[in-house]
Parts: sequence; C-alpha cells; structure tokens
Amino acid sequence: MVHQLEVDSVQLQFGKREILSDVYLKCETGRITGLLGRNGTGKSSLMNIIFGSLVPENKSVRFDGQSVPKAYKHHELLSYLPQYNFIPAHLTLSRVFSDFNLEFGPFEKYFPEFSQKHVSKIIQLSGGQRRLVETYVLIKSKSEFVMLDEPFSHLSPLMIASVKELIKEEQPNKGFLITDHMYREVVDLANDLYVLAEEQVYLVNGIEDLERLGYARLNQIDKS
Repeated sequence: MVHQLEVDSVQLQFGKREILSDVYLKCETGRITGLLGRNGTGKSSLMNIIFGSLVPENKSVRFDGQSVPKAYKHHELLSYLPQYNFIPAHLTLSRVFSDFNLEFGPFEKYFPEFSQKHVSKIIQLSGGQRRLVETYVLIKSKSEFVMLDEPFSHLSPLMIASVKELIKEEQPNKGFLITDHMYREVVDLANDLYVLAEEQVYLVNGIEDLERLGYARLNQIDKS
C-alpha cells in the first residue's frame, strides 16, 4: 500500500519578509522526492513546518489524508535529519543503535572504518563520521517517511556513494524527502523533484526547469 505525505497552503513570514507563500508538496512511500533551492529560500523552514517544530501563519500537513500538525510526536510516521547534530555527544554508538532499535553489526559491515567502535562516544568521531551515524539511523528507522536536510554534508565521496545506496535500498519501504546543496546527488536520486523559488515550490518536469527557475545552468548539471 502506498502512503502519502502532503503539505499545502503554507504561509510563512519572518517580520515583513515573506518566506513561503501557498506552498504545496507531496511525497509518497516507494519514491524519493528531492527539494532544491538557493540558500535562504526556506527549504529547512519547510521541513521544520512539516515536522511540526516551526509554526507558520498557515499550513496543512496530512498523512494519508489525516491532519497531523505535530508530526514530531509520531515517530512511526516521520523522522527528520536536521542540518545540525541532534544525537547527544556523550552517548556511545552502542547506546545510539540500541535507542533506535538497530543492530550495530550491519552498520559495521557497511562501513568497516567503524569496526570495533561500538563503545566509542559520539564526541570521539570526526564531523563526517558523526553525520554518517545520524543519517544512517534515520534512513534505517521504522518511520514511513524520512526527511533528510543536507545528508551529504561533511561526507567523503565514498561515504556519499554508500549513503545513496542505503537510501535506494530503503526506498521500497518508505518515502524520502531530501534537500542538499550538492544538488547533483539529489537529482541523481530523486523520482520527483521540486524547486523552491520566489516563495513557492515548483514541480520540475525536466532538467531544463532548473535553469528556467534560476537554480542551475544546464552546463553545470552536465559536468561530472
């Protein structure tokens, strides 16, 4: 059964500045939805609105047609990776994986550099390793939907490739909403792609739309 996450009628202002105006976005299980936009356009704000941690002037967030204004209270529905580190630094990896009801073994096999590090504390990890752990546990979470804000930040090219593979492995089980300034990685993953520009969200029907909306030039996208 396909499940659906929808957000619409979003209005957000900071002072006199309008950030989001009548925004609509849809994400479905079994699909990866990409959200692109220049810095400051409101991508993280939109994710926080969906999560329920930011209250705008107006919004409607629905899971399978049912209104859920505070999705952060429903971990079975939605998990969210913010831009900042959210796992307490004093916890051990063993504790983190236990809290998320995940086994450390599969993670260790996927990322051999973590071999025998289950007793290490989060604070002992590098910035990239810490981001990788946080991203992994949310990708593997039991939620129907996962929002990832800058999941590739601080990761090495090899780590990025592994994270993309993990997302694709989990895709049949859940829906993903992903935004990242490394937009080529998002474009490569996404089944559906939106661009946030001029306070609104536009569904992209082709790569040409990215140029039309002023997000990127085609010759930049085509470069490998």
